[in-house]
Parts: sequence; structure tokens; C-alpha cells
Amino acid sequence: MNLLAASASGGVVPARAQMATTLGFHIILACLGIAFPTIVLLAEYVGLRRRDETALVLARRWSQVMGVLVAVGAVTGTVLSFEMGLLWPGLMRQYGAVLGFPFGVEGVFFFLEAIFTAIYLYGWRRLSGWAHWWSGVPIALSGIFGAMSVIAVNSWMNQPGGFTQSGGRITSVNAWQVYFNHAASYEMPHMILAAYMVSGFTVAAVYAVGILRGRRDRYHYAGFALGFVPAAILTPFQIFVGDTAARAIASDQPVKFASMEYVAQTSRHVPEWLGGVYVNGRIYGGVKIPYLDSLLVGFGPGTQVTGWDTVPPADRPPVVWLLHLCFDVMVGLGFLLLLAGLWALIVWWRRHRLPRPRLFWWLGAVSGLAAIVAMECGWVVTEVGRQPWVVYQLQTTAEAATTNGGVLTSLSLILVLYAVLGTATIVILRMLARRWRRAEVSEAEVPYGPAAGPLNQVGS
Repeated sequence: MNLLAASASGGVVPARAQMATTLGFHIILACLGIAFPTIVLLAEYVGLRRRDETALVLARRWSQVMGVLVAVGAVTGTVLSFEMGLLWPGLMRQYGAVLGFPFGVEGVFFFLEAIFTAIYLYGWRRLSGWAHWWSGVPIALSGIFGAMSVIAVNSWMNQPGGFTQSGGRITSVNAWQVYFNHAASYEMPHMILAAYMVSGFTVAAVYAVGILRGRRDRYHYAGFALGFVPAAILTPFQIFVGDTAARAIASDQPVKFASMEYVAQTSRHVPEWLGGVYVNGRIYGGVKIPYLDSLLVGFGPGTQVTGWDTVPPADRPPVVWLLHLCFDVMVGLGFLLLLAGLWALIVWWRRHRLPRPRLFWWLGAVSGLAAIVAMECGWVVTEVGRQPWVVYQLQTTAEAATTNGGVLTSLSLILVLYAVLGTATIVILRMLARRWRRAEVSEAEVPYGPAAGPLNQVGS
């Protein structure tokens, strides 16, 4: 579908631009909300179990960051909730009865997360060590189950089912079939693992930068390890889930897969293209690997792969080269992160320490950004690849989009709001970092934490 033509009647392009802006910003906070509490709890667990003062300091400080991120994420998440009705009234009018259950479940877990975050933050001086640790467990669980509920909606849009429709109206809904739809089996683990990778590698990147700047103390090495190790452990599992998801997409959404892999015509012995830009039937700049695409889809070079020639041009995703390059970037960065993890594993196995070359710490320093970019590219593949459908093969994006004016105005306001929120978040986190570098005594005053007094070798 020509999106510019569609926008003249329904505001599709401005609506998609606003949704992409808000989702692209919020998804980073959502990843941190899902997984960062677990990293905080890991640090506190190590501190309590091993009586490790450094780990307890890290947990205490990271909990303050967690509080800031939850507050900002609540604002951006609320904006997204309103946008579902304001920008996509056709979707909610037609399928609101179907989507109400997963959205309702997500709301419950959001409130649980907020409540226990408050208890955890205020409980540092008021609870015993293990009681305080257990008060944080519901935060981590709520983040995971809340994410599952949101992903249930998105995966249902990719593989709708669990309802009956008569005369254009929803007559019955099986909530569990909606929640655990076919696409949820790979989208849920894929996104949750991505959240843990984003959170872990982002934490590790902060401390890798400090190490590159010469802060080679136990505090920075511990901060790096507590983020890097769980993220690196989960990376090979993420690659396996992603590979499984790609084959499922080849079966369930063959046109999306064909766009991801530059398969113009249905055929066998299909090659894999690494990089390259598809223009007017030709691929420029890519590396062709014979038979590999068929081999990856069906474990045999003779596997038939469906091409986008099976549907008319109006039913194909727009900007095929963007979809393909985002997919390649996501996969490439995933293997780069796997390489960093394997490097650390081999050195630790042989010498019981982290690698010393600066190249490794440069990899650590860029790992957070790499994980974020890979996650954002994955969402581009998911959402752009489904176009022109908002609910796959049932409702187009143009049918779902608002017909009211003013979307460009709201988009402008959203850009200003998010610029302010992003700037304020960075300023607050830097203020915390400066305070931590001064190693204020008050941070250590917890019943089971570090002894009162200045902390040695502690910085941000």
C-alpha cells in the first residue's frame, strides 16, 4: 500500500510516526523495567550471601536508578496507552473486546510493580536483609509477567485467534487462546531475553567505560561482572530463540519473511543475502551465500521458500531494504555480543579473571548500545514486516488509523515531551553519579549494609 496516499484519508503516516516515536523511546525503559530489578536483586543477593560490601553498595545505588526509570517509564507507558485509542480507534473499536484481557492483566502487574518498588526503596533502612531482598522479588516477577501481557497483544496482532466473529462483531472470546496465541510461543521469550540483554549489557557498558578511563578498582569490576555475566549467559539462548522465531515466521507470515530475506519469487535453493539494498529488482552491495536461506528454513538446500510474489504489491511490506537491513543488524549485533561473552568465558576458564586487552573493554563499552540497537531493529522487523496489516490478514493499518486531524500537532508535542523526559532522566542519573563519586556516608547506613563511614575505592 502507498502509505502517503493512505495518509491523505486517514493520517496513517503521522499516526505510525507518533507510535514509532513513543514505542521506540518507551521500549528501552520497558526493557530496563523488565530486567534491571533482577540485576539489582542479584547484586543484593551476592552482598548478603557473601557479606560483600561492594555488591551491597551497588545494589543500593542501582535501586535508586531503578526508581527513576520506573517513574519515567510510567509516564511514557501511559502515553502509549492513550495512543492505542486515540491513534488506532478502528483497532480498538473492532477488537477491543479481544485485547481487553491481556491489557487488563498488564495493568495489574504494573500496579504490583509500582507498589513493591516503593516498598523496596523505602525498606533499605526498615527491613532486615533477607526480608528486604524478598520484597524486591515481586518487582522482578511483575516486570516479566507484565511484559508477557503486552507481548501477548503484539503477538496476537501477528497471529490473531481465540475469538468468533459474526456480522462484523465479536461474539465470543477465549481469553487464554488470545493470551497464549501461536506467535506468543516465540515472541514472549524473544522479547524477555532481549530485555535482560539490554539491561545487563547496558549496566556492564557503564562500568566498562569507567575501567577504560582508569578506574580499575573492585567496585567497577564487580559492577561490570554483575551486568555482563547474566547477559552473556543468555545471549546464546536468545540466538536459538531468534532462529526458531525466524522459521516460524517463514511459515506463519511468509511475506514478512520473504521481505526480511530478499525472496522475491517462491523457489528452492534460495540464497542468503548479507546486507545489500534491494532496488527495482536488483540487490546492490550484498554478499550472496548460495542455498543458505533454504537450509536455515527447512534444514535442507532444497527447501521451498515463499516469495513476496504470492501477494499483490498492496499486501507487501513497504521499504523492503529497511526490513532486511534491520534484520541483518539485529543478527549481526547478536553474534558480536556472543563473541564478547565467549571471549570472557575462555579467559575466565583458563586464568580465572576477565580479559585484559583494551579491545575487550571497548566491546564491553559498546555492548549496551549494541543490545539496544539490536532490540530496536527487532521491533522494526516485527512491526514494519506486518504492514499493511495491523491485525494480520484481518484489518489494515489504514482501517485502524484515526481519521481525525491534529495528529501532526500531537506528534510535535510528543517529540518535545520525550526530549524533556530524556534530558531530565540523563541529568538526574548524572547527578546521582556525581553524588556516588563523593561516596556520601548516608548511602551506607543500612542495618545489614556497609559499615558507616567513607567507602574505600568506590566511584561511579
